[in-house]
Amino acid sequence: MKIEFNASKRELQGTGASRRLRRAGKVPGILYGGETAAQPIEVDHNQLFHQLKLEAFHASVLRMNLDGQQQQVLLRDYQMHAFKPQVLHADFQRVAADRKIHMKVPLHFINTDIAPGVKLQGGVVSHVLNELNVICLPADLPEFIEVDMKDISVGHSIHVKELNLPKGVEAVLHRNENPVVATIVVPRGTTEADLAVGEEAAAAAPSVPAAVAAAPAKQAEKK
Repeated sequence: MKIEFNASKRELQGTGASRRLRRAGKVPGILYGGETAAQPIEVDHNQLFHQLKLEAFHASVLRMNLDGQQQQVLLRDYQMHAFKPQVLHADFQRVAADRKIHMKVPLHFINTDIAPGVKLQGGVVSHVLNELNVICLPADLPEFIEVDMKDISVGHSIHVKELNLPKGVEAVLHRNENPVVATIVVPRGTTEADLAVGEEAAAAAPSVPAAVAAAPAKQAEKK
């Protein structure tokens, strides 16, 4: 997903100037990084407010149109009002196509409903991590990383090194570190006997061949 937004250079700085900008529907911000000096900027509040609701806006290389010049940037930080739906400030970092970046990428969990620990054993998925710190070139930055739970049973976990990371993307790990991403646990109040009954019921369920299952439907059509 390519996300673009507009920004303008900001000349006046200070608390009073920022307050006036906010009253005018603008968000004061800063653009920094690279070999260029930091540049104070201002962004339309409504546009930024709605884009902050997009998951991809927080984990993608963005296109900033700064007074007609396009810049590749990352959202690095933003501040919200304590109780109003108002963005107070935003920080953006320039990126270079040939320099690797560190970024936190959201995790999307798939096949949780068919995981043995959920479908057969009545367990629930416990998310230990919801995002992963990665390093990669800007062009390789994924919007999200999938965590496939299809083979996980109760009491078992999936770790960072077991994830299928996109080409060119590396997880940022300390030496010998391999943290748990998610695990399947037994809900409180569930006994081992309950789990055994669930497994036996699933194993005993007759498997109906596709041809046999389709036969009644075909007979109904003839009638």
